[in-house]
Amino acid sequence: MVPVKSFMVPKDKFVTVERDTDVQTAGRIMRDRGIGSLFVTNGKEIIGIITDTDMVRRVVAAGADTHKTTVEQIMSAPIMTIEESKTLLDANDLMAQSHLRHLGVTKEGKLVGMISVRDLVVFLTNLPRK
Repeated sequence: MVPVKSFMVPKDKFVTVERDTDVQTAGRIMRDRGIGSLFVTNGKEIIGIITDTDMVRRVVAAGADTHKTTVEQIMSAPIMTIEESKTLLDANDLMAQSHLRHLGVTKEGKLVGMISVRDLVVFLTNLPRK
């Protein structure tokens, strides 16, 4: 089976926002970039992740003020991770068990990338068909 590192987005390609960024700005960045998540930083340190699901459940459904609510207030932290040597099937199982759509990818415990359900779908749609 294919290792997670083959389909992960490498850390140097992460789109990040500082922790005090308001959620409206974060939402616009996700919309404009066509992505479903942003990593939240405190300086150069990644401290969490915010997803489109977080926006819907924790901002829209809660009726929160998009100008006053910061990404730090609604982010998921710590980021659930999987080792880069694990398989895509392992990532799929972990996402299903944890009800998550994004996983950080680690190498020797250090964050090196991210994999999403979208990445798994791309892999599956490119498999040869019988």
